Amino acid sequence: MNRSRSILGLVAGVVMMLSAAMHSLLGWKQLRSELELLHAPAELVRALGTGWNFGGAAMLAFGFIVVALFTHRLKGSLVTLRPAIVIGTTYVAFGAGAMVVNDVDPFFLVFAIPGALLLIASVGRRSA
Repeated sequence: MNRSRSILGLVAGVVMMLSAAMHSLLGWKQLRSELELLHAPAELVRALGTGWNFGGAAMLAFGFIVVALFTHRLKGSLVTLRPAIVIGTTYVAFGAGAMVVNDVDPFFLVFAIPGALLLIASVGRRSA
C-alpha cells in the first residue's frame, strides 16, 4: 500500500471523528430545538436523543478504528483493511440511501464522501 493511500485513509478517519462531534454536539442541539417547537413529548425527545447520540458515538468509534488501522499501516505493520472497507461501504450506502429518501439532499454527502475516500484508500492493488 503506498503512503498517499494510507494518508488518505487517515484523513477519512479524522473527518469521520470530526463529523461525529458535529453530529452529537450541534446536530442534536438543532434537532432537539425543532422537536421542542413541535411540542414533542419529553419521552420521545429523550428516546430520539439516546439513539442520535449512540449514532454519534458509533461514528466516533468508526473514525478511531480507521485512524488506528492507517496509522499502523504508515508505520509498516501488516494489518487487514477489511474493517475500513466495511465502514467505508456502510458510509457510502447510508449516504446514498439517505439522499434518495430525502429528495437528493446534498447534506448526506457528509457520509458518502468520507466513505468513498476510505474505500479509495482501502481497496485496490497494494504496492510491494
